[in-house]
Amino acid sequence: MLSEQEINRRHKREELMRMGIDPYPADLFDVTHTIDDIRTAFSDKTGADTQGGYEPHLDFSTDAQFGTIRLAGRLMSFRIMGSASFAEMQDSTGRLQLYFRRDDLCPDDDKTLYNTVFKKMLDIGDIVGIEGNVFTTQTGELSIHVRSFKILNKSLRPLPVVKEGINEQGEKETYDAFTDPEQRYRQRYVDLIVNPQVRDVFVKRTKLVNSIRQFLSQKGYLEVETPILQPIHGGAAARPFRTHHNSLDMTLYMRIANELYLKRLIVGGYDGVFEFAKDFRNEGMDRTHNPEFTQVEFYVAYKDYLWMMDTIEEMVEKVALDVAGTTKVTVGENVIDFKRPWKRLTMFEAIQEYTGVDVSDMDEAGLRQVAEDRGIRVDSTMGKSKLIDELFGDACEPNLIQPTFITDYPVEMSPLTKKHRSKPGLVERFEAICNGKEIANAYSELNDPIDQRERFEEQLRLAERGDEEAMALDEDFLRALEYGMPPTAGVGLGIDRLTMIMTNQPSIQDVLFFPQMRPEKKAELSTESDFVEAGIPAEWVPAVQKLGYLTVEQLRAASPNKLFNDLGGVRKKLKMDAPMPSMIDVRAWTGN
Repeated sequence: MLSEQEINRRHKREELMRMGIDPYPADLFDVTHTIDDIRTAFSDKTGADTQGGYEPHLDFSTDAQFGTIRLAGRLMSFRIMGSASFAEMQDSTGRLQLYFRRDDLCPDDDKTLYNTVFKKMLDIGDIVGIEGNVFTTQTGELSIHVRSFKILNKSLRPLPVVKEGINEQGEKETYDAFTDPEQRYRQRYVDLIVNPQVRDVFVKRTKLVNSIRQFLSQKGYLEVETPILQPIHGGAAARPFRTHHNSLDMTLYMRIANELYLKRLIVGGYDGVFEFAKDFRNEGMDRTHNPEFTQVEFYVAYKDYLWMMDTIEEMVEKVALDVAGTTKVTVGENVIDFKRPWKRLTMFEAIQEYTGVDVSDMDEAGLRQVAEDRGIRVDSTMGKSKLIDELFGDACEPNLIQPTFITDYPVEMSPLTKKHRSKPGLVERFEAICNGKEIANAYSELNDPIDQRERFEEQLRLAERGDEEAMALDEDFLRALEYGMPPTAGVGLGIDRLTMIMTNQPSIQDVLFFPQMRPEKKAELSTESDFVEAGIPAEWVPAVQKLGYLTVEQLRAASPNKLFNDLGGVRKKLKMDAPMPSMIDVRAWTGN
């Protein structure tokens, strides 16, 4: 069911067409400037309106840099004032005030363009192109004196434009703000329109990716692409998504990592390769996990994990400077400093520091007991590596706020990592932890094909015990290693989590344009009897529905002050005889 506003906008669309105005024209509109261009060019200039009207006194269009300018954007507000009006336009760079004067738009006797099209046919959210000159108002606000305008798109849905009012206590009250997280993520296009600060988050995300790409490219590494659909899932411990290829009649997996393909390229003779990869893991969702995520992986021949630690420090420090302009970034209540060098702890040192227990020589039974004593849920499918990982995640990760390298993991935890050169039972691996979460995972890559086969076979045994995240045995990757892979350092760095930190966002959904969501539930419309049962008099139900409250739940969520004011307007429009309800009545309707 369409709301009153949606019906009204559709009528305006039809009326424009009857007037011979195409509300969706095909021809280009030649935009000469952005709003930011204008603000930058005129940032040091002031002017004033003439006394006794809105005619601009100072016109900067004669500046050598500017002739008549052409802007395009979305209308975000109106102030209609008879023969002269103001509006606000928003483009991708910001907002700017527009000044419309009837006799400038309509110099002849026909005033239809202003009196009908501008004043009656345009709505907040419509996209228009304008041509005019720059000036400043009496209050010093930079504006455009519009000489002509053209409708470029008629918006059929009203935007949730933020409004302010004064409540009974005399306090300022904001309503209609588009702040509900689920609606923001589900309708990101609306979020980007009405919450401009959200656009800044994604601009910074692009700067972050470009910073990393520039860093790696300048070192001479080759950016590559590897398969997303893979016959064998590998490169990480995770549950995959699976699909079926009809022509080949075979099962394929969405990649959980691109590691094994990138290492094949090192075997093939490249000294350094990297890829910004979309990866997929069929696991839980929370504020730091999304089933589809982005990471950059890169591999460099003749290096080790110690070299990679130095490189990650250098790269992320550069990212902070490029994105935030400083190595110090505010995240929630913390100030995180990415300046080198970062703190380094072995995994066993970290666990002992935060639990007081030395687990370095414990067997599986001992680890299981320590985990159970800390209230960690364990089961029979968990081997030593899984138990150690659970202990670390429970006791250590939440305490690692400043960037920290956790090094030297047990061999059972790292089936693709080279054994430690001096510490038996460990491997040459590190994770970079920041703000309580892993942001990077790196190894001195295992290049012994016999050792690698044995590690894969151990993973198969874990899978037989029921570990759904155990790795599969990849015969082609083993064959590649048998041809010989040079000593190599490799890393995967999470773009989404790093972006969360660099932009101070609390959830991964806030740094993904379109995060995965449950199917949208269709709201069941409430009947008249439902409204009456909820306490709304029968004669007022049509007015409530006319205002767009189609369910009792929507009415319960309404602002009482706004509803009271709107009821007065719709009562007049519907020519109702019913007495106006009191504010106390309306509060009762909304449950407030």
